[in-house]
Formats: sequence, C-alpha cells, structure tokens
Amino acid sequence: MKKVIIVSLIIIAIMVASNMLVYSDLPTQIASHWDAQGNVNGQMGRFWGTFLLPIMALGLLFLFWFLPKMDPYKQNYKPFEKYYQWFVITLIAFIFYIHLLTLGKNLGYSFNLITWMIPGFSILLFVLGMVIGHAQRNWFVGIRTPWTLSSEKVWNRTHQIGGKLFMVGAIISLLGMFFPSIGIFFFLVPIILIAIFLTVYSYWLYKKG
Repeated sequence: MKKVIIVSLIIIAIMVASNMLVYSDLPTQIASHWDAQGNVNGQMGRFWGTFLLPIMALGLLFLFWFLPKMDPYKQNYKPFEKYYQWFVITLIAFIFYIHLLTLGKNLGYSFNLITWMIPGFSILLFVLGMVIGHAQRNWFVGIRTPWTLSSEKVWNRTHQIGGKLFMVGAIISLLGMFFPSIGIFFFLVPIILIAIFLTVYSYWLYKKG
C-alpha cells in the first residue's frame, strides 16, 4: 500500500500545482456542477471550486488506507490486495481527471463535459468490477447485503457474477459517448439495474441454501 500512497500523493500534488498555475485566470465563481446534458447548474467560490477535489482525494486516500485496518475481516483483504490497490489509484486518477475537466471548462474551453467524463467513469467502473470479482468477505468493500455478509457461499457466488456484470456495465457505459444528450444514463442505468439484480440474487441464493 505504500507505493499506492506515494503515487496517489504525487497525483494530488499535481492537482494542487495545477490549481496554483491557473488560479488567477479562473473566474471568482467556479462552475462546479452540471446537469445530464452538460449544462452548468451549480457554482461555488474560486477557492473551494478548485481545491475541493484535491481535498476530497486526500480524504478518500486516507479512508481506503484505514478501512482494512479496522475491518474484523482484515485478513481477507490479502487475496485481493492488488485489485484493491489498483482501485484506489484509479479512483484518485479519476478525481484528477474530473479536476482537469473542471479547470478546462472554467478556463473557457468548449467541450461537452459529460461526453468527456464517460471514459473516466467507464474505466473506474471496470476496475471496480475487477475488485468485486476477487473480493473476499469483509465489512467495507464489495456487495454488502445482509445475505452476503451472513454467508460466505452467498458472498462468493454474488461477487463472482457481480464482478462480471460491473465490467459489462463499464463497456455499455462507453456507448454514451455517441449519445451526448443522454450519455450519463448509459452509465447510471446499468449500475442501478446491476445493484437491484445483485441484491435480489443474493437474497435468492441465501433462501436457496
């Protein structure tokens, strides 16, 4: 995990450095939220608009470092440790990517934010699928329903199919790049359907015994 922390801190430092580089060129009110069509529907002050994501990335890095240490099943992280670490780096890199897109929009560059966000979301979702497919039973990472947490058999079978579904969902979400006006739904709808299916599936497995 030490290498993951070092790489992640370097990425966060680059985020901060990029803020300092363009800070004076940014408007006093930063566009910070967009609707499904990529239109601005939320703003915040320049400081928080530029430094919130680096702060969030630092907080998430600490959280993902700390969670395995406090988990009663912390020994179960070892078999999927490399996938867990890849997810942490991918998440921090994804936040960096969104940060760059946000800076670009506020510097006046013209592009459809949602279209450009979709590849980042898809990669993150694909790596999440890899983690889920290999995750051993724990309290913080994976598909945590009452039935997966109550049965190792249900956990394993749910996560085996869940990992594959999330990776398929990542591929489907890429199609949203070709339909900018509804692109975000190619990402959201598969996630919602997969989550519903896996919840019902884990219950069915548990009742089946």
